[in-house]
Amino acid sequence: MSDPARAELRGIVENVSGATGKRYNTKDDAGHVMDTVKIIQDTTGGYLAVSHHLASDGRFRVNLATSTDLLNWHWVRELAGSNTGPASQPTIVQASNGGFLLAWEQEQSGGGNNHLAFRYFANRADLLAGRVNRSFDSPRRLSSCAEGTPNIYSITLSPDIDHSTIDIGGHYWWNCDRDRQQRGTLKNFNSWSTSAQPNFDNALLHWGVGGNIGDRDQMAFRGYSFGLIEGQYTKGDFGSWRTFVYDYQTGNADRTTIRTNGGSTAFANPSITALKAPNGQNAFVITLFIPSEGAAPGEAGQLVYYQTY
Repeated sequence: MSDPARAELRGIVENVSGATGKRYNTKDDAGHVMDTVKIIQDTTGGYLAVSHHLASDGRFRVNLATSTDLLNWHWVRELAGSNTGPASQPTIVQASNGGFLLAWEQEQSGGGNNHLAFRYFANRADLLAGRVNRSFDSPRRLSSCAEGTPNIYSITLSPDIDHSTIDIGGHYWWNCDRDRQQRGTLKNFNSWSTSAQPNFDNALLHWGVGGNIGDRDQMAFRGYSFGLIEGQYTKGDFGSWRTFVYDYQTGNADRTTIRTNGGSTAFANPSITALKAPNGQNAFVITLFIPSEGAAPGEAGQLVYYQTY
């Protein structure tokens, strides 16, 4: 039964005030906000992160940063935005061969045509230098308006990126009205297929979510597969964003009651990664965006926190 593990994970996610380490309104050392950040282990030591910020020209840019302690971040470079058009909601994973897969939500330079974009970097040096090895932009299949906010479930090489199967989560703008869930496959880095996930949506609709069902992330814990996913109770109300723990075994979701130091109430764009903490212990690093509409004083913006276990 996955119920005890799901309850334990929910307790970790909810306890921001008691986390091993945390930082509100996270920015890198170049002053960029690190919104919708995804953090992974750097196999050479420390940690890597991708995030987005809104530049002075009104475009979203995707950035890469490094850290030794999960809380203080050194900006390395922009990975997307200036040359691609507005780029946001990034995520990243390292493949078994040492390469890196980056995915984000891409817009055209003039706005609109939101879709999923994928870039593959052959190794860490290429990632830090911004040297792209393979590129793919997915056609929209489920919405004529927008598809985006990817997470990467898995990447399987047979034996390389040109012979690969990549399992991707995302959202699509259902009826061009509100976000709903999709899950797709990028095959051999040149072929894209995807399908709606109404059962995933139903897990949050059960709790009365009436707005968008958007960003999500997935991880394994105690031998089971779980996810964090955002749901907006009222369309257009940023203060109504909440984060849920989703159980891939049962198809059910638990509503969370996240406790910050100041008592913020709205939480969006969740990500979660299992990794080694700076002290070497097993840990989860969790990231949540706290909209100003539901933020306690001093807590608005990107929250990063980790808990050892």
